[in-house]
Amino acid sequence: MKTSFNNNTLTVFLEGRIDTNNSAQTESEIFAAVDSANGADIVIDAEKLEYISSAGLRVLMKLRKSIDKPLPVINVSRDVYDIFETTGFTELLDVKRAMREVSVEGCEVIGRGFYGTVYRIDDETIVKAYESPDCLPMIQNEQRLAKLAFVKGVPTAISYDTVKVGDSYGSVFELLRAKSFNDLLKNEPDNFDAIMRKYVDFLKTVHSTEMDAGSLPMAKDKFISQLDAIRSYLTDEQYQRLNELISALPDDLHLVHGDFHMKNIMVVDNEPMLIDMDTISMGQPIFDLQALYVTYKAFAEDDPNNLPYFLGIPAEWGGRIWNSIIGYYFDTTDEVRLSEINDKIRLLAMVRFLYIVTTCDLKNGELGEKRIKRTQDNIAKLTATVRDLNI
Repeated sequence: MKTSFNNNTLTVFLEGRIDTNNSAQTESEIFAAVDSANGADIVIDAEKLEYISSAGLRVLMKLRKSIDKPLPVINVSRDVYDIFETTGFTELLDVKRAMREVSVEGCEVIGRGFYGTVYRIDDETIVKAYESPDCLPMIQNEQRLAKLAFVKGVPTAISYDTVKVGDSYGSVFELLRAKSFNDLLKNEPDNFDAIMRKYVDFLKTVHSTEMDAGSLPMAKDKFISQLDAIRSYLTDEQYQRLNELISALPDDLHLVHGDFHMKNIMVVDNEPMLIDMDTISMGQPIFDLQALYVTYKAFAEDDPNNLPYFLGIPAEWGGRIWNSIIGYYFDTTDEVRLSEINDKIRLLAMVRFLYIVTTCDLKNGELGEKRIKRTQDNIAKLTATVRDLNI
């Protein structure tokens, strides 16, 4: 039996088969290693374990009782995991299946975000590959949030596997021959208006979904936190005014996706389906609409190449997409009404955009300085004219 000791953790590597013929020897060797570790944390690595019988499982249970703390069993093969699950040991021990490895080399990129990239593996499968090697809690949280929305009837892609992607991890989704709304728009520009109307109808369907109180964070609270983070870029008067406007929005339990751009909405069998659920919350529709303004207008304002690079669409489509969104969402062509709505959404969008730019590398360089200055100017003008954020 092999063992390793690092950072006050003893890892015991199980190999081959553990059954009635060798369980006593296995127990003796494990307990000898544990006794010499002087109270260190214990981890069982089962990557090379081919089979374990009830006799072997009893050894692990005896070990769990003797150390009187959680006993992780990691890198468990699918066949061995079935044994743990069938016998109920997944409820008694912290059993983690071994992750299969997926290569995204040469795969089509169908979406990019701040946390990772979405690749099409084949006609039936996509994987969202995260950039950070410490992303497993983020993946687990997104899977939890997606299930909450799915149970409420929102068409949502549910990840069925977590995989290794290089030095990091990813979530795998089965989306049979799916295309995003972004793909549809690029491939069928002559159907621009019909595609946009279907897209906005789906946004309104999402916003009609009421969640349970306390099941998700409130979008309003998240925004106030972002406002606090950019306080040094605002005057005291601007900060106070923005805080008042956001705080005055009525509480609302309806679903807010948080990043509803068209690469995050897939079409499967002609029906829309949400992906990228780690940003969902509850609140007023303006919290989704402001994010769309940031995507299609704010980012492109000082960098016309933004839309071609991130979404693969012509820069001049940004304004047309945004006008279609608010026109169809509010079902009006009244220019005065649309201008009033646009200013309210734009003010909230400026808060989010300034937060995004100033809390990452985007603040650096000439482009970063230009974006910060323009956003500050926009906030100064809009806080002087916008009376409330109710739309």
